[in-house]
Amino acid sequence: MKLMDIQVAEYLDILSSDAPAPGGGSVSALAGAQAAGLLMMVASLTLGKEKYADYHDICKTAKEQATELYKKLAAAVDKDTEAFNLVSTAYKMPKETPKEKEERSKAIAEGTLAATEVPYSVMEDAYTCMKLAETMAGKSNPNAASDLGVCVLNLMSAIKGAWLNVKINLPGVKDEAKAAAFSKGGQQIYDEAQTMARKLYDEILNQL
Repeated sequence: MKLMDIQVAEYLDILSSDAPAPGGGSVSALAGAQAAGLLMMVASLTLGKEKYADYHDICKTAKEQATELYKKLAAAVDKDTEAFNLVSTAYKMPKETPKEKEERSKAIAEGTLAATEVPYSVMEDAYTCMKLAETMAGKSNPNAASDLGVCVLNLMSAIKGAWLNVKINLPGVKDEAKAAAFSKGGQQIYDEAQTMARKLYDEILNQL
């Protein structure tokens, strides 16, 4: 069952149950997808209106790029849960013989790597989307300024939430080079996004 294929109410019921997945990683990805959707909406409400003709190129480019990011972030909602399930299944593998232990350790390592890669990609995609939102601040339909602000808030939620999921899995990433890259890259995205989000939110708030 794909989370993205079910009704919102059903998704929320599963989320609020004692099932360990979907969890924070999927929620973070969904926040990013919602943000990308809002950005696309604001762009659509700007395009085709003569009085916002000066913003046409900016919004057209943003909408095109946000559409691809929306698809990736929406797909990550299920990918995150699938990665968690890989790890969960691996830990349940038998470990009686040396061969079983080896296979189990390998499966855990592979699952943990996937469980780190997915939220890291969410961070990257959400940050890219935030850069698009930055180009549209003050250069899109002012009647949808609050929607662009909510877009920024959701993107920051996606980035912060995904960073937590990267961090919690990092100790289990056996490839030291990859672990270091996740740590350095994730911290950089987090720091830069924080600064950008504060500036953007204040800029949008002052327009209202």
